[in-house]
Parts: sequence; C-alpha cells; structure tokens
Amino acid sequence: MEAKKEGFRKYLEVSGVLDALTKVLVALYEQNDKPSSALEFVQQKLGGPSLSEYEKLQAELSDLQIRYNELLKENQERCRELEELKHTQVEASATKELDVGNTRDEELKSADVVKS
Repeated sequence: MEAKKEGFRKYLEVSGVLDALTKVLVALYEQNDKPSSALEFVQQKLGGPSLSEYEKLQAELSDLQIRYNELLKENQERCRELEELKHTQVEASATKELDVGNTRDEELKSADVVKS
C-alpha cells in the first residue's frame, strides 16, 4: 500500500501537479482579504472557469445544441426536397423522350403514307 502511495506521489510530482497546487495554495495563503470561496479561487488560479462562467458556457452549449438540431432538421428537409425534385425531373425527362419518340414514329408513318 505504501509503495502505491509513493508511486502516486512521484507521478503527481513529475507531472507538475504538486508544484501547481503548492503555488496556488501559497497564493491563497498570502491573500490579505481571503476570497469568499477558496475553491473558486483555486479553480481560477489553475485556469478553470468560475462557477458563473461555467453556467454561462453550459447555457451557450444548450443554445448551440438546439440550433444544431434545428439546422440538421432543416438540412434533412432540404435533402428530401432535392431528391423529390430529382425524381420529378427524371420522370419529366422520361415522359418527354417518350413523347418525342412517339412524334417521330408518327412523322415516319406519315412520310411512308405520302410516298405510297
């Protein structure tokens, strides 16, 4: 158990965690006017957002998720409309080709009748 604790302590020391925490705690100790929330002070000094900043970011994330879902739904609708238009265009093209083919057949028959 002691070896595990010692290994963890060395890990914290090598990774710089002990040094960073020591500096923050010393800064807190040296404060003449102690902050109302020591935890927020530590978080701020370590580079984390304050509680109000965190809540603001959470609200922004929520708003962005809603907007993303709206845009995704709109995109899916546009893709569906595009597929419908493509399908309609293919059908119109096929119908036009049939009409042109039928007209051509009728012209050829008329020409044969005139020749006879």
